[in-house]
Amino acid sequence: MDGVLPGYTVDSTTWTYLSFLLIVAVYFRFTRVWSVRNLDLSLLLMLAPTLLMVRYESAMAYPWLFTVTGLVFLRLITDRLFTLRPLLPQNMNTAGLIWLGSATFTFLMAIVVTFAPPEPTLESVRRGQQLIQREDNSETQPKTETGPGTAIIAAPVGVISEAVAKSGADPVSQQEQVELTARIMVICAHLAIIAGLIYIGYRRFSDLHLGVAMAVLYLLLPCTAIHVGEINQVIPAALILWAIALFRHPVASGGMIGFACGVVFFPIFLVPLWANFYGRKGARQFLCAWGAVLGLVLMSLLLVSTDSTSFFRQTVSAVNWSSLSFDPPNNVGFWSTFEAAYRIPVIAVYLVAVASLTIWPLQKKLEHLIANSTALIVGTQFWYPQQGGIYILWYLPLFLLVVFRPHLHHQDPPGYEEDSKAVTQRPREQTRSGGAAYPLHPSKSRSVSFAPFWRREGEI
Repeated sequence: MDGVLPGYTVDSTTWTYLSFLLIVAVYFRFTRVWSVRNLDLSLLLMLAPTLLMVRYESAMAYPWLFTVTGLVFLRLITDRLFTLRPLLPQNMNTAGLIWLGSATFTFLMAIVVTFAPPEPTLESVRRGQQLIQREDNSETQPKTETGPGTAIIAAPVGVISEAVAKSGADPVSQQEQVELTARIMVICAHLAIIAGLIYIGYRRFSDLHLGVAMAVLYLLLPCTAIHVGEINQVIPAALILWAIALFRHPVASGGMIGFACGVVFFPIFLVPLWANFYGRKGARQFLCAWGAVLGLVLMSLLLVSTDSTSFFRQTVSAVNWSSLSFDPPNNVGFWSTFEAAYRIPVIAVYLVAVASLTIWPLQKKLEHLIANSTALIVGTQFWYPQQGGIYILWYLPLFLLVVFRPHLHHQDPPGYEEDSKAVTQRPREQTRSGGAAYPLHPSKSRSVSFAPFWRREGEI
């Protein structure tokens, strides 16, 4: 790393210790030790040592990782019970957070630029180059655990990196160009998450300081540094995060979730929840956009398919379905030490959780959508056979939204105001006692202030 930051030799273990001190100094509430904020912060800090233990192949790695993941899941499904959301500012102002976040981002991207990207990231870039050159390598192409969505993103980035490489004086090899494309994608993906967190804090939480605080904590957490180059973990998280940021537009959110489904498998479990959140009218728009984008992602493989057999190999056979089987070959992780049959009740419980979180609560707000979506993503960690539990970046940005969010009772699904207005304008049937035969919606029975929650009198 001397070419970027001379003398900088901090490894992942040292980064974990240093970031632990910084996170506690900036975010821990010393004046309110027994607070939900400190509980959430403890859960986030407990995830980092588990990844280090997995890297060093410790015997307690996966049991400890599954225990902490279970606590995170329990925290998410009980999020609506924490009704008090007092203002808990950080121990540093916005200007200081911006400076700290900029410095941390520089150090993280120095790791990306210096070290070679992971092999799954390079493989996704190679598939993007094949998409540009319209090469049919389906017979020799290795199977992957990701879909064609990452390759579609890598295709235009590869064109830019090729132009940058040709502008230099020295010739660049094919491998160097692939690594350059991968690095550009990683940097842009992390920037998308940072921008999404700041946007949600400013537009949805009505507080820019919260958005900056979430973005800085995302950069400081050791989970981000350990898997900083895993593009197949960062891109789905960025897409789902921006789907939440644009939740007022069902078409945009549906397109984001559809593209995320074209990258990895787990966003498919979010589709029923989001459709139920939008209601009848919004669900049609969301599902149409989701299906259209997912179909376009799959149809993009027609560019590199010579016939129907080749297209089948590109879409179905190219996916490593054995990684989702009950007894996958070369299984590494928690389930490698147990019989495959033990995963069946875990999957059954997860499907019950999907149905429960989709239906409950009946009238969902944005805060319910964020918490339930995060819980469904966390739940996939328990039954995924290939190193289940280590894919923390899938849900880390969303979990930060749960940790920092204020009351969002005024953030209704789009079209909710029109539905409630139609109900209130109906002629009321009188009961024998003279009251209305049906109640109004709770949000219509009281005045709702759209000011930030800490500026409303009588509420903490």
